[in-house]
Amino acid sequence: MKFVSQPKTTLSLVALALAGALAAPTAQADQYASQSDFGGVGLMQMPTARFADYGTLSGLYYDNEEYRRLAVSLQLFPWLETTIRYNDIRPIRYSANPDFSGDQTGKDKGLDVKLRVLEESYWLPQVAVGWRDLAGTGIFASEYIVASKQLGPVDLTLGLGFGYMGRRDNISNPFCEVSDTFCTRESGFSGNGGRFETDKWFRGDASLFGGIQYQTPYDPLVLKAEYDGNDYSDERYLGQLEVDSAWNFGADYKVTDNWTLKLSYERGNTMMFGFSGQIDLNAIGQLKTANRRVPTPNTRTAMARAESSDDRRELARMASEFYNFGGLSVIEMQNDSSADADQVDTLRVYAQQTYYRDSEQGVRQAARVAEQKLPESYKYLEIVEQHDQLQLNTTRVDIDTARRAIQSLDWQTEIEDAFTRTDTDLAQINEKGFYEARYKRDWPRLSVRPFLDQSFGNPENFYMYQLGLDLNASMWLAPGTFAHGTISGSLFTNFDEFNFLVDGFESPLPRVRTYVREYVAHSDVWLDNLQLSHLNQLAPNVYTSVYAGYLERMFGGVGTELLYRELDSNWAVGVDLNWVKQRDYNSHTDFLDYDTFTGHITGYYQPQFLPNTLIKAAFGKFLAQDNGLQLNVEHKFKSGVIVGAYASKTNVSSQEYGEGSFTKGFYISFPIDLLQTEHSPGRGYIGWTPLTRDGGQMLNRGIQLFHATDLRSPFYKE
Repeated sequence: MKFVSQPKTTLSLVALALAGALAAPTAQADQYASQSDFGGVGLMQMPTARFADYGTLSGLYYDNEEYRRLAVSLQLFPWLETTIRYNDIRPIRYSANPDFSGDQTGKDKGLDVKLRVLEESYWLPQVAVGWRDLAGTGIFASEYIVASKQLGPVDLTLGLGFGYMGRRDNISNPFCEVSDTFCTRESGFSGNGGRFETDKWFRGDASLFGGIQYQTPYDPLVLKAEYDGNDYSDERYLGQLEVDSAWNFGADYKVTDNWTLKLSYERGNTMMFGFSGQIDLNAIGQLKTANRRVPTPNTRTAMARAESSDDRRELARMASEFYNFGGLSVIEMQNDSSADADQVDTLRVYAQQTYYRDSEQGVRQAARVAEQKLPESYKYLEIVEQHDQLQLNTTRVDIDTARRAIQSLDWQTEIEDAFTRTDTDLAQINEKGFYEARYKRDWPRLSVRPFLDQSFGNPENFYMYQLGLDLNASMWLAPGTFAHGTISGSLFTNFDEFNFLVDGFESPLPRVRTYVREYVAHSDVWLDNLQLSHLNQLAPNVYTSVYAGYLERMFGGVGTELLYRELDSNWAVGVDLNWVKQRDYNSHTDFLDYDTFTGHITGYYQPQFLPNTLIKAAFGKFLAQDNGLQLNVEHKFKSGVIVGAYASKTNVSSQEYGEGSFTKGFYISFPIDLLQTEHSPGRGYIGWTPLTRDGGQMLNRGIQLFHATDLRSPFYKE
């Protein structure tokens, strides 16, 4: 093993201090989860084995003479930290062509992942393994193994870095003992970037790094010192940076519970300033001041009177109370007799939840209404929940059990004890109900929703945006058949700064997505989609849809989907098939010459060992006629926020695909009611795609049966 002479003593001190911490009793306090200069929990330039609390979303701004960074980190699981980052390389230009990018400085993006492999115990440290700049051009590509141990107000870290974090080369790479291939590491990156370069992981020069983080008696202030594993002798695009010391020193000052200022002195000659912020995706929300209260109890004669006299006003009043207090838009009500009795004992209600994001909350409210309003002869309430007239599930409420919980007749019964979740008998929907809603099919349902389209890292401007409004309209034409569409308008945008419209980009693939600049620059008002859809349920577990029209902003056509999904099952499978034609980017309604068939077989899996996580794998033919697989993983937090990532790999080579090597992206879907005092089932969406290319692109179908049938899943519900 080889050591550089100067840091040998200081590294030994760090190692001895860590050894002392391993043998010392410690009190479990805060885990020192402050952000590093790269984003993600760490010291300054170096990471630690610490993790933020599960569900923490952190943002970082970092600024020094050579680099500025914007990073977003998410504690996706207690054992998994993910970070996406943009680096601004200040001394260089985005490109040598000022007509292309003006005076914008160089940009680079990266993805980091850190995994906890050992949790801290009385004697043992916490250990993590991580990858920095995992799938980019590899400017900061590193791998590391790191351990952290707490000793009172001090947190000690010792790690072994490779790649960018191993350039100080103060120790022999231990993996060389396994194979000589680990002794060398190729520089640069292969292909067009964006690939997982597994053949470089844990290879080449290695360096020990370490540090100390001290929680001062003054709670907002944390002090840090670290020994840097990088000697900055070969910074891509910048060459060698001046280094006067291997030690970096810094301080974090917590201004509020969510905001922290950062200041450090690094390399013995460089000041750094930054700040970070964080939110808890499990706890985020808005206090609801407009909860719907169930009316005070009264006599239970109204319903009986309505049944005998067919008084529609009384029936409509009952339906309106299910809506007003339970958010259930009633479509039909039926009554049913028990198998061993002549009297009516069950009220069956077909309805769609329109107010509560958590459908069970609406059922609880409906049970309270039924307990107060139904005649004593009724023993059960059955709520058949629908989505666009698809029957999703039936909740059977035992009214006597619900009464014991609501009136606190005993302290052990909860209102949920009265609920039994079952599949829906499709034959019952054809029975004549004693109440049916009178839909005004001649009038469309209208709604207005804001949208934000954004793009990072463009040559014209680093951040490009379009803020506007969607006007949505839909109208039922027949049972299961409706017309719906969206007209969009731009309010504020800088997309007009796009320079290269119908540019000379030559692709071996049909240009199915890279005309995006032409579409966004065409008009401030456009027809986003307009289609006719028919939904049907062939069997309790089989759902179908057929659709035709302008299906999305870039394509129109016809298609169909079939989904098999059992009630309370953690898996489902679907098939979709579409013929589409490319819409003209210079017209609101015309088409271009390009058309194709596209479709996929999609498997959905919600593993019990990863709660509230959905894995989707779609295999088939994509828009550019390439064949392959798209993998999508998304996770839902307690607040209802969904964070997801996807990647497509097809039979198109990375050279044919172009920069980025394959399609990938990230997205956040958030409940609208997180921002308001009223409940709402609606959701917003923010997506980020590092690069838009033509390979691995799927049709953006407005109706997807899996999400339309979410109420059939016990694992992935609100």
